[in-house]
Amino acid sequence: MIQKKTITEAEALRKLGDLCARGEHCSGEMAEKLRKWGIPTDAQERIIDKLIDYKYIDDERFTRSFVRDKITFNKWGRRKIEQALWQKRIPTSISQPILDEIEPEKYLEVLRPLMKNKYKTIKAETDYERSMKLIKYAMGRGFTLDLIRQCVDDASIVDDVNEDDAD
Repeated sequence: MIQKKTITEAEALRKLGDLCARGEHCSGEMAEKLRKWGIPTDAQERIIDKLIDYKYIDDERFTRSFVRDKITFNKWGRRKIEQALWQKRIPTSISQPILDEIEPEKYLEVLRPLMKNKYKTIKAETDYERSMKLIKYAMGRGFTLDLIRQCVDDASIVDDVNEDDAD
C-alpha cells in the first residue's frame, strides 16, 4: 500500500500562495483543498488568515471577477451564478450586493442573442411548445422568469429569426 505523503503547514501555505498568484480564488476553495490534504482545522484557519493578510484571497474581489466572467463568457443568469457562489461558500453578505449592482439590461444583453440562436434550433409543433422549450432553456442557464418572459414576449426574437431565414 502506498503511503500518502503528509503535507506541512508551511508547504500548504506555499502551495496555496502559488495557486492564488496564478488566478483568483476564494477562501472556500482554499479551505476545501486544505481539508482534502488532511491539514488540521486550526492550521487551516491560520493558513487562510495568512492568505487573506497577504491579499492572496479576497472573497469580494473574487466574487466581482467570478460574476463578471460568468455573465460575459459563460452566458449565465443571476440564479445560476448565485448557486455557483453558494457552492463556493461565498457568504450572501458579499455576493448579494455585488449581484444587485448588475442592471437587468446587462442580463438581457446576454439572454436575447442566446434565445434568438436557440429559437432557430427548436423543433416544435406549436408556438406554445416552442415558447416552453425556450423558457426551459433559459431557466437552465440561470435567468429569472421575468427576464425570460421579456425576451419571449419580445417579438424581435421571432422577427430577427424570420429575417435571417429570408436572407
